[in-house]
Amino acid sequence: MAAPLKIGLTGGIASGKSTVADLFEELGIDVIDADRISRELVEPGSPLLEQIEDRLGSAFIDALGRLDRTRLREHIFSHPKARKTLEGILHPAIREEMEQRARKSRSPYVVLVIPLLIETGQQELVDRILVVDVPERAQIERVVERDGISAEQARKILESQAKRDERLAAADDVIRNTGSPDSLREEVERLHRHYLQLAGSGFD
Repeated sequence: MAAPLKIGLTGGIASGKSTVADLFEELGIDVIDADRISRELVEPGSPLLEQIEDRLGSAFIDALGRLDRTRLREHIFSHPKARKTLEGILHPAIREEMEQRARKSRSPYVVLVIPLLIETGQQELVDRILVVDVPERAQIERVVERDGISAEQARKILESQAKRDERLAAADDVIRNTGSPDSLREEVERLHRHYLQLAGSGFD
């Protein structure tokens, strides 16, 4: 069986990527999430977690031997070199795992959720790019409420990601997540029909 059509789902922080991914899953489509895989790969005792401890220090490992994500996130946004080190450890392993899962999928197409798809230059990993788009002001409000951080911290996270216009320029498809849950569902269902057509026609 040929490899399925791969849709790269991306967007800035708090844009609604997880909600969109869940809607695709409800339609019976396999969703492969980079963040979920990242968590699985750094379980206590894993080789990648040991690499993180060796390269960045034991300060980011909690008393139960787990990765202290909050502390690490705060550190890497203030220390670009540490962020590059972390990405060098995680990204190749995450990419390999995503590719393996995509090859094994029997879904007519698969959705690969990659928050930093544009930033990490992984466009060639997918056949189409779907961007979930919201205004930056809405992103800041959502992430402050969701994560309990300050607006300044939220802006730093946004500054570390691709600019909104950069993501939109790379997009094949865009979902504007500024309406109601019903309108979002309608958008996903519309794209679902489109992707099924593409998958059936050999991705043309």
